[in-house]
Amino acid sequence: MPVADNTAIVRERIHAAALRGGRNVDDVTLMAVSKTVPPELIRAAYLAGVRVFGENRVQEFAKKIHALRDLSNAEWHMIGHLQTNKAAKAAELFVAVDSIDSLRLAQRLNSSAQQAGKKLGILIEINVGGEAAKTGVAPESQELEKILQAAPSLEHLEIRGLMTIPPLTDDPQRARPYFRRLRELQEEIGTRQLPGISMTVLSMGMSHDFEIAIEEGSTCVRLGTAIFGERKML
Repeated sequence: MPVADNTAIVRERIHAAALRGGRNVDDVTLMAVSKTVPPELIRAAYLAGVRVFGENRVQEFAKKIHALRDLSNAEWHMIGHLQTNKAAKAAELFVAVDSIDSLRLAQRLNSSAQQAGKKLGILIEINVGGEAAKTGVAPESQELEKILQAAPSLEHLEIRGLMTIPPLTDDPQRARPYFRRLRELQEEIGTRQLPGISMTVLSMGMSHDFEIAIEEGSTCVRLGTAIFGERKML
């Protein structure tokens, strides 16, 4: 099915999920996950109205960006695990990094953003399921607290909220407690009114579970397969 048709169906599902959750659909951002997706399909999603895109690999996106530079108001987010030695290139290519999992990485990005003369949007990745194979900080970890406390000194970063990928299950309903826990953590941090932190973004939900995520408060769903179809992994 063409990307435009897929996008229209996705938007209908987002709207229905927002209604079920008593949410305003305008408060939910659709992010198209374009890893391994060629520029022509990314362009098709753009023409279908998508403006926010998520990439997983710095090097892969660096090869594609030249074919997409005319999409002037598109936002490019880094959503995959970022190594500190790729921070400078990430700060150059992206408007936001939605996968911060250590203070060291945040500090490196802050320096890189300063050198690039820009301010990067930041989400802290939370390993809400405690899975050893996944990146992200634990909800009650010292590392999370270090990042939060360091926010005022990270003048070239704007910490906007949290991101998570829950444990994968066949039943999307089983992801609900993890989404709920992330929302609760967002609220807990928000009530502390920490300087340099806004906690307005809750990035959770992918192609198989985004409707549950919206019902639980997601403000950004990251959809790849639902928009672009099945893809060949690089």
